[in-house]
Amino acid sequence: MTNRTIASITTAHRQLEGDGFEVRRPFPSTELDLLDPFLLLDHLGPKVEAPRQAVGTPEHPHRGFETVTYLLEGELAHRDSLGNGGLLGPGDTQWMTAGAGIIHQEGPSQRMLAEGGLNHGVQLWVNLPAALKMTAPAYQDVRSADVARSVSDDGVAVRVIAGNAFGLTGPGRTHTPITYAHVTVPAGAQRSTSTDDTHNGGIYVLGGHVVVNGSTVLEGQFARFGDGDIVELTGVDTTSDVLLLTGQPIGEQVARYGPFVMNTRAEIAEAIEDFQAGRFGTIAATTR
Repeated sequence: MTNRTIASITTAHRQLEGDGFEVRRPFPSTELDLLDPFLLLDHLGPKVEAPRQAVGTPEHPHRGFETVTYLLEGELAHRDSLGNGGLLGPGDTQWMTAGAGIIHQEGPSQRMLAEGGLNHGVQLWVNLPAALKMTAPAYQDVRSADVARSVSDDGVAVRVIAGNAFGLTGPGRTHTPITYAHVTVPAGAQRSTSTDDTHNGGIYVLGGHVVVNGSTVLEGQFARFGDGDIVELTGVDTTSDVLLLTGQPIGEQVARYGPFVMNTRAEIAEAIEDFQAGRFGTIAATTR
């Protein structure tokens, strides 16, 4: 067992998404285009929204992958073309398997719109292998109370949403084997875990800054793992929050176009045609 090397550290770039909210995106970027099986990581906030200020994403399609939305603060409402709808609160995770195709909409709840408040969340896109890209769309909601968690004697808090880390197993069911954990590290504290040395992955710093296997990683930076299996996190001079992400590479050709992720350009063209022909369905006109 050896410490994982840090192959690179990428600083997230900022861009506008949806109806005009800003995200920090460590990948895809010019420095890190793809981290198989992970396609995209977006970090929203933390931001205090004034009443009537918060915005979300209008109706949009997905095909060929999964979206994992983890909410740290605020409330997020969603609905889709299958008639599903729901509300996420702090600590909740929504795992949407887009599969063969779905139209989705998400944004602040009516309460958040009326009252405002702190908004903070993360969305991860996870690829699906070719054999599962046209699977039926599905959801799983991992509620905060169901997440596997522990707190060490020196105050390191671990929440495992999916996979295995820090001696815990998360409740999330994954098509592509991944580990997704949120770790809060106080100043001076230290915690380590083993990871699968065949998996790609890294550490993203949500707030503060930590030392990962000897390398300092700042807020908004993603430290990509190289060889090895042990990951050691050390708090520096402030309490910090990080995400640990690892996943089994799929190793297939990836064709991407906006909200569609397939294996070939022909399959992308087919996805666009199916969407334009209305084969993904429509979202009923209801109030969010």
